[in-house]
Amino acid sequence: MVQPALDSMSSDPRSPENTPLLEFDQVGLEYPFEGSMRRIIQEVNLSIRPGEFVSFVGPSGCGKTSILRMVSGLNPAPIGEIRYRGQRIKKPLNNVGIAFQNPVLLPWRNTLNNVMLPLEIVQPYKKDFGAKKGEYIRMAQDLLSTVRLQDFQKQYPWQLSGGMRQRASLCRALIHQPEILLLDEPFGALDAFTREEMWTMLQALWMRVKCVGILITHDLREAVFLSDRVYVMSPRPSTIIYEEVINLPRPRSLEMELSDEFNHYFSNIRRHIHHN
Repeated sequence: MVQPALDSMSSDPRSPENTPLLEFDQVGLEYPFEGSMRRIIQEVNLSIRPGEFVSFVGPSGCGKTSILRMVSGLNPAPIGEIRYRGQRIKKPLNNVGIAFQNPVLLPWRNTLNNVMLPLEIVQPYKKDFGAKKGEYIRMAQDLLSTVRLQDFQKQYPWQLSGGMRQRASLCRALIHQPEILLLDEPFGALDAFTREEMWTMLQALWMRVKCVGILITHDLREAVFLSDRVYVMSPRPSTIIYEEVINLPRPRSLEMELSDEFNHYFSNIRRHIHHN
């Protein structure tokens, strides 16, 4: 059942914040398998507003990562359509930032230069890179300060811990101020303490950029902490079986995990996963 809109949103459906940035319209996915087609995603219908952070949770193999690839335009939806600002996504979008479970930093570039990489290859930043390099360096340093890497700008990836590399990866994903941030289990390889620390840093970065965030995760507490909405997917052929609106104030602190309200959201989501 679809939940009501967030309380903080305007009640006027014509207001910019209530105009969807992304719309999923009967989105499905199937793959060839042993001479026939196997359905992975049965049907997904939902919309995501500008500046909203949503998570997808569900069993392995239900197509969560495929949703990110369809949104990015790397693999446009083969069944139904995903629309960005009302236009069907048919090719890769250039205003997307992506962070994966394993941060792929270039080993021959130091932290600062790794973070600045999108500014060298993504328009309109690319054409102005030479003239505005000093400004871009300050932008990168500002993000690195947000995640407490200001003293590690000249270090190379092999000189950084796993958590540091992931922080640098998040800064790189956001340096070009994308409208959409795609996160595929970005903290899954980290220990529990570092993972929770990363939640607060990601939240700080996301609140600065104010982009749409789409997170794939198996960690339900992570989903509650970071999200405005959490979508629960069924086993394949999958669909959205539950939607939880998270009305916790921001910025959120790790102490909130101990609250009754936080655990109420967690329990609701967990119950719907275990009932399917």
